[in-house]
Amino acid sequence: MNSPVRSCARLVGLLLAATLNMVAAGPPDVPQTGGAAVWVVNPAEPGAHLPLLGQSLFDRLFAGEGGAHELPFPFEKLLARIDRELARDPASALPPVKRVLIPLGRSLQRTAAAPDYFDYPRVVVGVDSPPAAGSPFLLKDRLYIGYQEKSAVLEVISYNEAAGRFEFQLVKDYRTGVRAQVFYANRNICFACHQNGAPIFSRALWDETNANPAIAALLTASGRTFYGIPPERGVDVPYAIDNAVRRANRFALAQRLWREGCGDGEAGRRCRAGLFAAALRLRLADGRMAVPDAAFEDTVGRPLRATAARRWRAGLALGRSDLPNRNPLQGAADWPASPSARVAFSHVPARFEPLLPRSAEAWWRGDAPEAVADAVAGVAEFVEDGDWPRLQAALARRAARLPRREVTLTCTAAPGGYVADCKGEGGASLRFDRQAGRVERLSLAGEPPLPGFPLRGAQGVRVAGGNVLEAVDVRGLRDGAGPLRLRLRPDGEVAEAALLGIAASAQGQSLLDAPAIAGRGLIRAVLAQLGEPVAAARLPVPAVPRLERPASPPGAALGGPVRPDLAGFYAWCAACHLSAESFPPNFLQGPAAQLEARIRQCAPRIYVRLAMARRAPSERGKTPMPPASMLPAFHSDPVAWAKSSDRAALEAVVATQLRSESGQEPDVDSLLAGGYEALRPCLAPVAEVR
Repeated sequence: MNSPVRSCARLVGLLLAATLNMVAAGPPDVPQTGGAAVWVVNPAEPGAHLPLLGQSLFDRLFAGEGGAHELPFPFEKLLARIDRELARDPASALPPVKRVLIPLGRSLQRTAAAPDYFDYPRVVVGVDSPPAAGSPFLLKDRLYIGYQEKSAVLEVISYNEAAGRFEFQLVKDYRTGVRAQVFYANRNICFACHQNGAPIFSRALWDETNANPAIAALLTASGRTFYGIPPERGVDVPYAIDNAVRRANRFALAQRLWREGCGDGEAGRRCRAGLFAAALRLRLADGRMAVPDAAFEDTVGRPLRATAARRWRAGLALGRSDLPNRNPLQGAADWPASPSARVAFSHVPARFEPLLPRSAEAWWRGDAPEAVADAVAGVAEFVEDGDWPRLQAALARRAARLPRREVTLTCTAAPGGYVADCKGEGGASLRFDRQAGRVERLSLAGEPPLPGFPLRGAQGVRVAGGNVLEAVDVRGLRDGAGPLRLRLRPDGEVAEAALLGIAASAQGQSLLDAPAIAGRGLIRAVLAQLGEPVAAARLPVPAVPRLERPASPPGAALGGPVRPDLAGFYAWCAACHLSAESFPPNFLQGPAAQLEARIRQCAPRIYVRLAMARRAPSERGKTPMPPASMLPAFHSDPVAWAKSSDRAALEAVVATQLRSESGQEPDVDSLLAGGYEALRPCLAPVAEVR
């Protein structure tokens, strides 16, 4: 395998690319030629650290006057601020922002509270509620925050609608008396675990959270209060977060189908307009999609399938968003008093590591029967914002002025005369219980049937496609037989006509040609098309996105001579370990003259991570480094990396250092005899590094 280090100039280039990464990476825009499915998101191509378009929802939500972030403190106030933007479910006692406590988790902050994990648990929150009426923020499934009080850090994942991606941010110094600093994060680090570029969460039974009775008991025993979050919690909250995360991970598929699946030019705009119109109608009908007509097939269905056949013949693959369930207290009789014994519980075995490459969880294939319906459902996740109640009212007003659509069904009486089975054109069917005065089922054109409803409550029921059932006329029935008439108000048809109308306008073309689904802009354009005044939202201007630069710029790491055997650490490790962050340890940050001392401090852990590549996956106590999902960025793979002369050279450097300390050949099993977390930490106090 060729070494990636050829010269000092090449090394500087790698450093700058790894640490600054100001140009978005993306897969080649060429038709698929192989037999494998194309990944919706390639974890080896995380894109630019700073957004090239738009900003994160977190930036917009907490924008203050003068271009600064205004972050309420303490954390309870920040949660309350988010809650105000969300609609409450009157049938649920749960808050709109779902929150769990995770004292022994798998995040980069997993050891920040050591050994007092149950005094300072990490909080994970996710939004799964729709926006309150009038809110300009669609936060549902789009905002996730991890809070670690001990390090005063918020880790934030929030959506950027303009760019069509999740942004990763860090808030530092989130404590009283200090203005918190907000930075965009190094996406190389984030994508190592967040391989779809989106949030991740564990599978049921969520034993790392306070849904685990043993975890909850230790949290309660600490005697602390946790930001208004009860330590004892059932599985309802983590289940809600898990579902939100799963939906969030499908956003990238919806964006790719929108951006690439419809094609370019006027035909592409018509396709996207048809997709959004169908998504509007799907949302109006609470997820019941009408059977597509010929016009929809010509405008949307056929282009999507043609693109899929040309570009993604084996389909698009979406990686798993969930991690294996892990109980960090498995087998523990009690919580130890010894600090070192407590620290050992933060160890995460390789099989539970978020760094492990995850297989595909779902595939989208253009030749599948549900392919187009899946595309519509994906776009529908970008429809329901704070203007939704207003849009529904506007559609009702416009539709009320139009002729009603009438559907006639012919009924036959079942034995006993109490039940009427009715059939109509296009596969329409209805079952009516005359004795109960109740419609048991209704399907107008072969779509999934509506749930049953009382005849007196028929007015206002939405059918598939978004039209409103205003009346069920049973006066023509005689002993359960005869004609039955339905009267429909055409709300869904009005929505579709409005969307198709704006597609021909300059504004509509701009919105439909945008690089991502402009959900809010399209909804407001539909409102304007319906004659509703649309005032511009007056919101503070968000702070300018910024990265936290290392204390010394990348070039300073090369300020002095670098031994050739050490230069490889920059080439292979700088993407994650040359940064301003101490999680993961930034042992490459600092003057070149002290590089050997910093590597020596970290040598036991580096040796274990490098040596693990030589072991079979089932025999690994920890995942190898670099993470397997990132190796394609180095034009490598796990098999090639295990045999690589570069990997062997890096391992030899730390092996020599360990040999000089102990006088013995380093051995992975011996190093791990006391557990990985018992190894010397990579980052020692400055005074200890010589």
